[in-house]
Amino acid sequence: MLIPENISPGDCIGIVSPGKKIEAERITNAVRIIHDLGYKVIVGENALAGDRYLAGTDAERSADFQAMLDNSEIRLILCSRGGYGSARIIDRLDFTSFIKNPKWIAGFSDITVFHSHLINMGCESLHGIMPLDFEEHGKLTKPVQALFDFAAGKVSDYEFPSHEFSRQGRGQGVLVGGNLSLLAGLIGSRSAPGTQGKILFIEEVGEKWYRFDRMMLTLKRAGMLDGLAGLIVGGLTRMEAGVPEFDFSVEEIVLQHVGDDYPVAFGFPAGHFPENYPLIMGRSVEVTVGAKTYLKFENNNYE
Repeated sequence: MLIPENISPGDCIGIVSPGKKIEAERITNAVRIIHDLGYKVIVGENALAGDRYLAGTDAERSADFQAMLDNSEIRLILCSRGGYGSARIIDRLDFTSFIKNPKWIAGFSDITVFHSHLINMGCESLHGIMPLDFEEHGKLTKPVQALFDFAAGKVSDYEFPSHEFSRQGRGQGVLVGGNLSLLAGLIGSRSAPGTQGKILFIEEVGEKWYRFDRMMLTLKRAGMLDGLAGLIVGGLTRMEAGVPEFDFSVEEIVLQHVGDDYPVAFGFPAGHFPENYPLIMGRSVEVTVGAKTYLKFENNNYE
């Protein structure tokens, strides 16, 4: 895998809006926090644009992203928010210059499109918190600090309590995945991630249980849950029963569809909530589920 260079204070961070539009105050707040961390910021020309739901037209959003990909001064491209829209521009982008000089691309939720696409191109990226969720009053939170630490090469391993539904075991493989609905929507496209022998991460927000079940079943039928080295489940946030008689819990739904030959770790602190800690997509990791759950990144010498 290609590993983007570590960022350092004084480097330039680019902010783009590849999907849903965002309020100006959120960008202003993020710029202030990033400046306080010692970095310069370039905000995309159309980052605050609006075209009904979207942050500008497909042409405007893709032009912004392309400019960030091609700008050698930019060392990290930070997506402003999720929502929907990244899939509409991914095929408009030319990654030729990017692959010659890779840089970190960071975000989550809708940004799963970019994570999966980049893995297929052989490049790592950062799953993590975005300006929409930066603390509104300029306070530097732990997840924001952790995101910039990871981009700077200060990668921390994780230890957290094992969930009652977690399944014990140990597995090692390249980390892939992201938002479940996006992963299901990518099946059949050139951005769909391969999962055989890999550690799959999933998270979701605001879905009814039967729709969550349908998406898990879609991954299962596509073979994406077979032959995994492990499954890590992040936030399953604001999920709703929906159909009263479909009363399986989200944890039960996951376990109904996954294989029985690899560990399953529920409760990883990443997803649609404030404590959204970073993951390096495309990096080899080891997950161990026992009395506690451990996630260790390959070649991590940071202490």
